[in-house]
Amino acid sequence: MEFRVLGTVAVATEDGAFLALGPAKRRSLLAMLLLRPNIAVPVDRLTEALWDEEPPLHSRTVLQGHVSRLRALLAEHGAEAYGIELATQGPAYVLRLPETLIDAHRFEELVTLARGQRRPGDAVLMLREALALWQGPALTGTVTSPPLQAASHTLEELRLASVEALAEAYGELGEHGRAAAVLRTEAVAHPLREPISAALMLALSRSGRQSDALEWFHRTRRLLADELGVDPGPVLSEAYAEILRTGTPVTLPAPTADEPERAVAVPELLPRRPRGFTGRHTELTALGLAAAGEYGAIALVTGGAGVGKTALAVHWAHERQGDFPDGRLFADLCGYSDTPARQVTVVLREFLLALGVPVQRIPETEAGMGALYRSLTDDRRMLVVLDNARDSEQVRPLLPGGDHCVTLVTSRDRLGGLVASDAARPVRLDELPAADCTALLAAVLGEDRVAAEPEAAAHLAALCDGLPLALRVTAARLAARPQWTLAALACELADEQRRLGLLRVEDTGVAAALRLTVQQLPEQARRMFRALGLHTGSELDRYTAAALAGCTPDQAATALDRLAAAHLVVESGPHGPDPRTRPDSYTLHDLVRLYARALAPEADPDGLARLLDHYLHTGLVATATAEPGSQPCFTPPPGARRPAAVREFEDRQAALAWYEAERATLRGAVAAAVAAGMHDRAWRLVLLQWPLILWRVRDGWVPLLEQALKSAELEQELDAQSRTRALLGWVLHEEGRYDEALAQLEKAPDLARQAGDVTSEAIARMNLALILTQYGEVDRAGDLLGHALTLAGRARDRSTEMLAHQHLARHFLTARAYDLAMEHAQRGLELGPSPEAIPRRVLLRTSYGEALAGLGRTEEARRELAIAAREADDHGYEEGAAAARTSLANLADPQALEAPPPA
Repeated sequence: MEFRVLGTVAVATEDGAFLALGPAKRRSLLAMLLLRPNIAVPVDRLTEALWDEEPPLHSRTVLQGHVSRLRALLAEHGAEAYGIELATQGPAYVLRLPETLIDAHRFEELVTLARGQRRPGDAVLMLREALALWQGPALTGTVTSPPLQAASHTLEELRLASVEALAEAYGELGEHGRAAAVLRTEAVAHPLREPISAALMLALSRSGRQSDALEWFHRTRRLLADELGVDPGPVLSEAYAEILRTGTPVTLPAPTADEPERAVAVPELLPRRPRGFTGRHTELTALGLAAAGEYGAIALVTGGAGVGKTALAVHWAHERQGDFPDGRLFADLCGYSDTPARQVTVVLREFLLALGVPVQRIPETEAGMGALYRSLTDDRRMLVVLDNARDSEQVRPLLPGGDHCVTLVTSRDRLGGLVASDAARPVRLDELPAADCTALLAAVLGEDRVAAEPEAAAHLAALCDGLPLALRVTAARLAARPQWTLAALACELADEQRRLGLLRVEDTGVAAALRLTVQQLPEQARRMFRALGLHTGSELDRYTAAALAGCTPDQAATALDRLAAAHLVVESGPHGPDPRTRPDSYTLHDLVRLYARALAPEADPDGLARLLDHYLHTGLVATATAEPGSQPCFTPPPGARRPAAVREFEDRQAALAWYEAERATLRGAVAAAVAAGMHDRAWRLVLLQWPLILWRVRDGWVPLLEQALKSAELEQELDAQSRTRALLGWVLHEEGRYDEALAQLEKAPDLARQAGDVTSEAIARMNLALILTQYGEVDRAGDLLGHALTLAGRARDRSTEMLAHQHLARHFLTARAYDLAMEHAQRGLELGPSPEAIPRRVLLRTSYGEALAGLGRTEEARRELAIAAREADDHGYEEGAAAARTSLANLADPQALEAPPPA
């Protein structure tokens, strides 16, 4: 177990997963305890840290709650085995643990050891190890308060002092270029910190870059004058004077006595300009801006397999030839290839030969090659294109030495390390827009052929996910068969079982490109990608991924982040109308999803069952949140496994938003359950959506409910059949299909009675009563509703009682028995507190208002109806708002009140 404060405050387990620490105040509490390990921290001090302003009245209780949850979290993950204990010590808390588990302690220990080293090489190793512990600004993720800010500032000062010490150690080794590289990042981040700027100036001068050193001095002098109104201090002034006194430019290796002087070569290693390149105007502009940065700009083009990274880089390099008069180098690093990745020494050797270095003068070691390569590029304006990089480590030794050189890197990985260490500027490459896809097809097939079938061309682009590789393969297939139409090929590609096979020509294809990406992943991420092939939708969160892969949500999040870094999944952020719906959402594009599905047979065979059980348990939590007064519509089937963690929902809107977002995925889950013969899961997956079905009753639910009924019949589940028929009948009734609705609802009460489920019987009787009203059987409908109310009362089911009162109120309104209608509306409203059962409350209040209107109490009616409309608006209940406003409008028309509209 590892505790981190040098970056985001976090606790990491042995397998690399992070504990879910919860809100910022709990993270801040942990930070305060970690800053003083094994020492009691008073409650007053912790309160000051957690509440910058006046603490709340019950701050001590809140603090105790955070301590309790943190203690439970540590215990749950085996903290005792590491000697970790969060204890109470009088009016204070103490976190007892080995201090070596805290990254800040290890950092300070390494820095102290480095100071005592006699050999600068050893100091360099220790300081680099110490600085590698930093993952961002110290104490990130905590609240803003004086104690935490002061601690963060202290740690940052220690880090900066360590950077200065590292640069000094590099200088003692004579590696002034490395010293300058280390210092430049900090000098940019802290432009007014004169000691760092002075050290950078001296390092630049000693590495032969006197003009750059002087330029940095004048830059800093202007900043000091503009920002602080002061002149440079003694440290900066003395460094400036020393640079003026002495300049030590690096000399290049001289030719041997028997070797004639040679002119420096102007290398041109670029491959030919890509044919048929089209579009990408925004990305080309972004690439130009990224390459325009000073001090050896690094532009990083990232994107998934087949998105056209190499084509963009090479096209841009050809377009900007005039900007690089001293030459252009290119190397395919084969990071994602069937061949082994290129060795750094091999690439450096090619570059040195291209720069005119004779074979006999090329150093034997990688360090020597790198030093010579950087010295030869130091004063030149060159472009270096490093294509298909696997990771940052593969790129760094190949970066040129000059400030006027530009490096262009392409990779399927984000290469976050290169961004962090070398200020590389990312340019993300996504799918081509539809118009550019059509233009690409036209470039290969001819404009006339594409213009003759514009709709088919657009369909092909969509089936190819906008991937240039897929589009080129499609175009090649069509070009070889001039008798084919675009529509015919689009029809074949629409078959998901065949699509990846059709998107292949000889050794080129989408599946092959994706395979190369997947095979470079670590095993945990590969296992997750295979598991995603079992998913029944195109989007998922870490809880769903955990169910698929049989791991914890934190482990799933780590694997998903790795897949996102490789552009195999896309982080789509919060999904749906409510940002709380899916806080960590990931999307798979169609072709990637199809490839993952092809690997599904290699996945855990229990993955589908875990996925279905995950949705069952999550749906039960969502139902309890959306309709807190209701009873669960089922119990999990025998053998169902509870997921490692089930997400929670803050309120009704969040739960309904989850239902809405997952609707297509749940439909796919039902189909997958039926195909696998798991009918006990299939009908449950449909019924758990009943809050959304009632909320969006006219959204085409009949086929799904019919499948649920078929599965319930196969399982001989009488209560499930009753519930499904009751819900199906209600949906059919709302669609105006009264005869079909009646056929379903007539059977539902008896099935529920046989199953012995009183609540199901009550609901079935209510739904049947509504249909009978349409047929004019008012008396029988009233009897059914009265019996339903009795049953609901016997079951002590407040939600169902409330529903019965709602329908009885409407029943008596239709009969113009306004006193009885008002009575039932009032009794129903008394059962449902404000946060619960919003649709029923809205409809009850609307009925109450209409009953008041029928009794001639117009002003009271107007007030109640206005409240109903406002409450419906506040919760997004559009149909309820419309019904209330219709009744409000009818108050001005006495004839309209004679027959209130059904709600």
